[in-house]
Amino acid sequence: MNKGLVIKNTGSWYLVKTEDNQLIECKIKGNFRLKGIRSTNPIAVGDYVKIAPNTEGTAFITEIEDRKNYIIRRASNLSKQSHIIAANLDQCLLIVTVNYPETSTVFIDRFLASAEAYRVPVSLVFNKVDRYTEEEQHYLEALINLYTHIGYPCYRVSALNQTGIQELKESLAGKVTLFSGHSGVGKSTLINAILPDQQLRTGEISEYHNKGMHTTTFSEMFPVEGDGYIIDTPGIKGFGTFDMKDEEVGHYFKEIFEMSAQCKYGNCTHRHEPGCAVREAVEKHYISESRYTSYLNILEDKEEGKYRSAY
Repeated sequence: MNKGLVIKNTGSWYLVKTEDNQLIECKIKGNFRLKGIRSTNPIAVGDYVKIAPNTEGTAFITEIEDRKNYIIRRASNLSKQSHIIAANLDQCLLIVTVNYPETSTVFIDRFLASAEAYRVPVSLVFNKVDRYTEEEQHYLEALINLYTHIGYPCYRVSALNQTGIQELKESLAGKVTLFSGHSGVGKSTLINAILPDQQLRTGEISEYHNKGMHTTTFSEMFPVEGDGYIIDTPGIKGFGTFDMKDEEVGHYFKEIFEMSAQCKYGNCTHRHEPGCAVREAVEKHYISESRYTSYLNILEDKEEGKYRSAY
C-alpha cells in the first residue's frame, strides 16, 4: 500500500504523486463516499490518499487521510450537493479584477465567508493594475483600504508587466496555496509569471462580452520553491455558500462578528432587531455598506434555497 498526494483531478482519473516521487494514475475503488459530506467529488486535489497499485501501472485509491481543511462551494444552482475545490490548504489567493472582467464585492465576500468557515486564510490579489482608468484606480484603492482594514492582505499585480510578482512569489514559499477567481481574471497568466517553466494555456479575453474564455477545466497542483505548491482551479462563475446556518453567517464576516458582541440579543440576525450594534455600525460607516449587503445577500439566498450565478 503506497501513500501519495493527489496533484491533479481530471474528473475520471486522479494523478497521485507517491512518497518516492512517482506519478501514478488512479481511480476510486468502488463506492467511495466520505462520511457527512454530500459532494460531487469525494476526493480533491491536495488530498493525501492510500493507493493499491495494480499490474497495469495504475492504481486504486482505497483510503483518504483526514483533511486539515478544505474549500467547498455549492455545486450548482439548486444543487443539494457541494463541490470540494481543494484540500489541505495553507492559504488561498483570490484573484480579483476591478474590470476586464469585473469581480463584484458580493462574490469576494461570499468567497471570504466560505474560507473563514473552513479556516483557510485568504489574501486578495488585484490583477491587471496596468489596465485601469483613473476612476477604476480610485475604486481599486477603496477596495484595498476596505479589505486591508478588515484584515485581509492585498496585493496589486500585473501579470502582464510583472508588477508585484516578486512579492507574490515570496508569499508562496513553503505553502500550499489555492488560486481562485472568475474566468478571465488572469489566473493562468499569473501562474505562468510565477512559474515560467509551466506555461499553462491561457484564454484571451473575449472583448465581445468582456469575459475570459474558459481554459482550465480541472484542478492541478504545481510545485513552487521551498516545498510549496500552487493549486490552479477552473474559473468559477458563482460562489454558493454551503450549509451555513443563518445565525452563523455573521461569524464569517470578521468585523460583523466583532461588533455583534454588543448587540442587545445574542441571536441577532442584524436585520430588524432592536438594539442591533451591527446596523448602527453600518449607519456610522464603521462597517462598509458593501460588506453588509453581501451578508444580507447570503441570508436571502439561504431563504430561497439557491444562489444566483451572476455573483
